[in-house]
Amino acid sequence: LVIRHKPRIIVFYAGDNDIAAGKTPRQVADDFKTFVASVHAALPSTRIAFIGIKPSILRWELIAKMREANALIRTHTTGDDRLGFIDVDGPMLGWDEKPRKNLFVEDGLHLTPLGYELWTVLVRPFLE
Repeated sequence: LVIRHKPRIIVFYAGDNDIAAGKTPRQVADDFKTFVASVHAALPSTRIAFIGIKPSILRWELIAKMREANALIRTHTTGDDRLGFIDVDGPMLGWDEKPRKNLFVEDGLHLTPLGYELWTVLVRPFLE
């Protein structure tokens, strides 16, 4: 689906639902590596920015696994200027080191407009 559009840049978010469904952090990181290899086999100059798996109210009990997956993916993105990692974890936390409630709708998982505004600020430098 992605390759046929021949994008210059791909902003990629994945892993949240995968970890909630039982995948390990290593599996999530390996899935990203497979995606990158597939894209770069066809489009070697395409840049790929991975938005780190977000901390959420609903899935707070999974944060250690999500952070582990993020660390593995961040490590994979270093050393290749076609890859980037966008860290949303810290900016989404409040003073109490928990997810900021105003960034989430009632389900505690999906973002409010304010949450998307924050992500826009964090993603924009990777697009410019």
